[in-house]
Amino acid sequence: MGFSIGAEGQTSGEVVFNTAMSAYQEILTDPGYSNQLLAFTYPHIGNAGVNFEDVESDRIQAAGLIVKDVSLVVSSFRAKKSLQDYLKAENIVGITGVDTRRLTRILREKGSMGGAIVVGTDKNAALELARSARPLLGTDLVSGVSTREPYEWTQTIWRWNTGYGERSDARYRVVALDFGVRRNLLRELADRGCQITVLPATSTAADVLALNPDGVLLTNGPGDPEPCTYAINAVRELVDTGVPVFGVCLGYKILALASGAKTARMKFGQHGVNHPVRDLDNSRVLITAQNHSFAVDPDSLPSSCRVTHVALFDGTLQGFERTDRPAFGFQGVPEVAPGSGSVIDLYDRFISMMEETKQK
Repeated sequence: MGFSIGAEGQTSGEVVFNTAMSAYQEILTDPGYSNQLLAFTYPHIGNAGVNFEDVESDRIQAAGLIVKDVSLVVSSFRAKKSLQDYLKAENIVGITGVDTRRLTRILREKGSMGGAIVVGTDKNAALELARSARPLLGTDLVSGVSTREPYEWTQTIWRWNTGYGERSDARYRVVALDFGVRRNLLRELADRGCQITVLPATSTAADVLALNPDGVLLTNGPGDPEPCTYAINAVRELVDTGVPVFGVCLGYKILALASGAKTARMKFGQHGVNHPVRDLDNSRVLITAQNHSFAVDPDSLPSSCRVTHVALFDGTLQGFERTDRPAFGFQGVPEVAPGSGSVIDLYDRFISMMEETKQK
């Protein structure tokens, strides 16, 4: 039981906990949270309000919000409205007054499960709605968040003195397959001189190659990667052509599947901005942002793949590269880089890979 914040009504989805202490607006608008009820372990959420800049897509993507204590006071010079008003404007159901740390312990011990948030007093209806929540396993959620039409992206990263910029030059032609892309992912590449065309997730390898790209970006996205057979087949063809490929989050898992590996459902996934990952090439520990409920099975990687990163919380595979093709992937969220700039260097690696391929 708790108190309603946001829209009236009801919602359901898989409940996941996120360990971030800030950036709730970016997290709520991340398409990777589609069909999920987002519970923050940090007890106090909403004190900075929301603005019109810190968004990763055009709307809130999470199915609902669960917090311990929502701030009644907004204190930020950038704030345009409160979190509560934002939820109402976006027609998102939320709840406050929940012991989210106790909820986290339940999810950690029993694993992810369906849930529901219902504004009202009918407990039986709420329980039935929770039991009927759409599962992530075996469900293709990409079709609900991917762009319907191709578009060009030119906006660069946000800076304190100027805000967002516009790409001034274009040294590399990048095609991004949109599985549920975060805007900051595109901004980082645009900031590095990439002319970016974003294509729908269902685009074929021929559609991508028709644009004569220097590199292909496989973006983040929600849900189980295995049902996305259209993407797996297209990526397999693209990798075989020798065009440089960089996979992030869901795109990383699709690259793994296209390379012959397998993926598996995790007990409760990894969601937060404080996850340590070891770079096996230099033994450095990176503090990373994560958002995923499925992992690549390292034992299923073929001999053409080399492990590059491993999560230190649970030992799961975090990154690999192809040894026979210019392709690599990373499970985390490199553009956030909460604890180390070396995570964001993965974009520079992609740039170097495109440059090396162009010079051959």
